[in-house]
Amino acid sequence: MIRLNLPFTDQRELEEIATVLSTGYLTQGPKTAQFENLIADYLGSKYAFAMSSCTTALHLSLVILNIQQGDEVLVPDFTFPATANVVVQLGATPILVDIDLDTFTMNVQDLRKKITSRTRAIIPVHTFGCSADMDPILKIAQDNRIPIIEDAACAIGTTYHERFCGAMGDLGCFSFHPRKVITTGEGGMITTNNPALAERIQVLRNHGGVRADYWYEYQESGFNYRLSDIQGAMGVAQMEKLPTLIERKRLLAYKLKEKLAEVPGIRSPAEPSWGGHIYQSFVILVDENLDREQIILGLRKRNIETTLGTYALHEQPFFQKKYGYISGQLPNSQIAFLNSITLPLYPQMSEADLDTITLGLREVISAI
Repeated sequence: MIRLNLPFTDQRELEEIATVLSTGYLTQGPKTAQFENLIADYLGSKYAFAMSSCTTALHLSLVILNIQQGDEVLVPDFTFPATANVVVQLGATPILVDIDLDTFTMNVQDLRKKITSRTRAIIPVHTFGCSADMDPILKIAQDNRIPIIEDAACAIGTTYHERFCGAMGDLGCFSFHPRKVITTGEGGMITTNNPALAERIQVLRNHGGVRADYWYEYQESGFNYRLSDIQGAMGVAQMEKLPTLIERKRLLAYKLKEKLAEVPGIRSPAEPSWGGHIYQSFVILVDENLDREQIILGLRKRNIETTLGTYALHEQPFFQKKYGYISGQLPNSQIAFLNSITLPLYPQMSEADLDTITLGLREVISAI
């Protein structure tokens, strides 16, 4: 079986975790702080705060921006539901924005049309490790005095004109789920250069408490969004590998694109003009006259694990019932939702694996 993804771990993770276990200090502590410092240094960000997940990072980012009922937050339609769910959970309204099919990221023209007097935040998503087109998005935000939260869940190491994703907006949110380039099992991170926002993150992620000598003084109603030191230790080991893992994934992605160029009916992911794609996921588009589900089933029968790209939120029952969206309302996102396939891509793969995937696709498509 060629797995969809396989995290890259070795003895270093075991060594770091053993160090933590030997101390008896397992909750958030010095290893998590070391992990935070490594992330901040890597991105060139002033502050980095480890979180229990990217979802909690996004939620806390909205909380500290005081997003509340009646507010609107602009979110790309083609994304994992967590990006919009955190908006809903605060009583605000997610305004869904169509995407560009070349990059699967937020369409700037549609974004501009959907700014209103109630817009309180924009959440561009760096989809599958490809940066959104950030310069015009930042300009729109600046002109309208709207903060930006970058959903960089898939984008640790992704760049936009050589600037790191997650360090361009007011806040950046990362995921360390096992399908990401580096992993802590579960976990996330918030980055910011704003000291006032950083102070609130520090307090609210730990129940709203501020340490006073030997105990805490609880100044706000906060959350338990901390990352354990065991996970922090794993993150320290993973950060050592990050440049090598990105380089390997890019090399495999380029080779796979070359091999797939002669397979009819598919479009490989594009490298945008601003560069920096890390191919966290390798997502292709199949022609609309092909049965995407039949292709996925055919590949799985050949022991090649695949899945869809991600979800068009306006096609999901909750968003249709709650906000009145109708199928096809955001046409590019609908195409991506119905016709995208995520192929396996991880550092341990061999060129023979790439050949197996290419042959499998060719055989399945030719049989349809």
